[in-house]
Parts: sequence; structure tokens; C-alpha cells
Amino acid sequence: MAENLTDKKDIYVLGIESSCDETAAAVVKNGREVLSNVISSQIDIHTVYGGVVPEIASRLHCENINGVIRLALENAGMGFEDVDVIAVTKGPGLVGALLVGVSEAKAIAYALNKPLVGVNHIRGHIAANYITHKDLEPPYVCLVVSGGHTHLIVVRDYGSFELIGRTHDDAAGETFDKVARAVGLGYPGGPKIDKAAAGGDPKAMEFPRGEVKDHPYDFTFSGLKSAVLNHINQMKMKGETIRVEDLAASFEASVTDSLVSRTLRCARENGLNTVAMAGGVSANSALRKAMQDECDKAGLRCLYPEPVYCTDNAAMIASAGYYDFLSGRWDDESLNAVPDLKLSAD
Repeated sequence: MAENLTDKKDIYVLGIESSCDETAAAVVKNGREVLSNVISSQIDIHTVYGGVVPEIASRLHCENINGVIRLALENAGMGFEDVDVIAVTKGPGLVGALLVGVSEAKAIAYALNKPLVGVNHIRGHIAANYITHKDLEPPYVCLVVSGGHTHLIVVRDYGSFELIGRTHDDAAGETFDKVARAVGLGYPGGPKIDKAAAGGDPKAMEFPRGEVKDHPYDFTFSGLKSAVLNHINQMKMKGETIRVEDLAASFEASVTDSLVSRTLRCARENGLNTVAMAGGVSANSALRKAMQDECDKAGLRCLYPEPVYCTDNAAMIASAGYYDFLSGRWDDESLNAVPDLKLSAD
């Protein structure tokens, strides 16, 4: 079954994503051409609680997943019988949320006798660049920055990844959420900080650029978070008004400097001329501009996905699933959710 598919000219992958608070399904042709991409977001519901509530997320996935998949197939002008491979996020993520998608994918694959591919969510984010940049080929450096992850990765080949740097504490996106909450901007913090920072002075306040001793490619944001919170508390104790725009811009500048400097160093020291970004934070306008400017100065190509493919979506899972399938990485009915799944080398 699966072996015969590798000889087909065109392979259509149904991707399913449910790792956090988006229920998503997509149909992607040959890993790069998106025929449909449906996302049912839960942001408005979780905003009431100031963050994602796992139990609510799981329940909403159960309610929405069938309709989302049906709509993805309808938008692609296809039926279940036209799909060649079923790809689904198996981790990392919220275990209850992941189980909804994995169970659905296993049921579809079993009922239709289709190949099943469990996809690493981080690999999915990386693969989002193949959708936007159809000429992109490994090797290259990819900075994956989201609410749960901050990884610096050398993509050696479509199925070969080397984790060069990671965060030792908070992920970049998590730090954005915490700072946004502290200054009253609310959830989700990333886009709200980005919007506020556009009207602020990035040099108004000097916040630390955290470094990890003996780990030049690794990240740390806990010190930055503490510095921002201490600044806010001191201003309140003095009865002084906090100009949110300046604080947001200064905080954003610190995060951006840390991310860009390590990424460029990694590219130079590995002899790579392409830098890619992925994940929700890669949609941040200041980060995009800073990375592009520094890459231009260094003579490097700078790439990032369209905004819709930066946040969690199923098109990126279908793309990653396509390349996993071609390399022989498919699964059987024993596939399970792995909430703490690590990025393996191959």
C-alpha cells in the first residue's frame, strides 16, 4: 500500500493538527501546494481565562474536528478516497488535545486502509517554509519560536535535524504572554505586544540580553521577564505612569537581539547561506525586520512563512508528513500522543 504510493507522481496528504488550541485540517499536494487549510481557533474562549485551559481545549477539539476535516476536504474538492496519506501531530503538545487528533487520524487511516504518519509538531513548523518558499531545499538554519518552544536547528536534509540551541527556561512566546499580561494587554501576548511596540521607543528602557554560560547558542528569557516585572513594580511603587508602548518596544528589542544574534552566528559557523524562521513568534514584525536586516548585511537569504502558516495549522503538518512518508517514516495503529516529544536527529 504505502510502498506503491511512493511511485505516484502526485501524493495528496490530509493533515490534522490539535496540539493546543487550534483544531485544524488541510489537504496538501506533494508537500508544497496547499489545496485547503481550515483552522478553528479557540482564542476567544481561552482569552477569558488569560491562557489555554487544557480540558476546555480537548473538549472543543472533540466538538470541532469532524466538521473541520469535512470542510478541508470540501474546500480541496476531494473526498476521503482521493487522499493518499493521513498525517497528524503526535507531539509535543497538550496530551488531551493531541489524543483527539491522533485518535481521529488512526480511525480514518484504518477505515480507508491509508498510510498513517505521526508528525513532530516542531518539524511541522519548519516545513511551513516549504509551503511559502517552494524553491527552499536543505541545508539551512531554522529558528523555531513559539509559545512553547525556542529552538535553533540546522536542517541537514528533509528528515535530518540537528538541535543547535534551545531555551533553558521560558520559551520566547511564553515570555511575550507573561509580559503582556503584566502590563494589562491581555492574551494572546504576541500580537498585542507587537502592536503596542510599533508606537514605542525600543531604547527607552535597557533590559538584559540573557546568555547561558558555556552554551553560546542557547537562550534564556527568565532574567528578562523578571527585569520587566521588576521595572513595572518599581514604577507602580513610585506612582509613575508606565508608557506601555515604550516598555513593549524595549522588551521586544531584547528578545529580538537574543534571537537574531544567535541565529546569524549559527549560520556563519555552519557555513550556511539560508536562514529560516518558523512558529508563532516568527510573525512578529520587529523580529522579521531585524532578521532580514542582519541577513542582508551578511549576504544571507532570510525566509519565513506567511502569517497563517506561522501559528498552528494543519498544512504544515501535511507538508512535514509528506517528507516523513517519502523517507519511510509511517506508523501503525499503535501510534500514540507524546506530549513531551523531542526533536530527533533523523
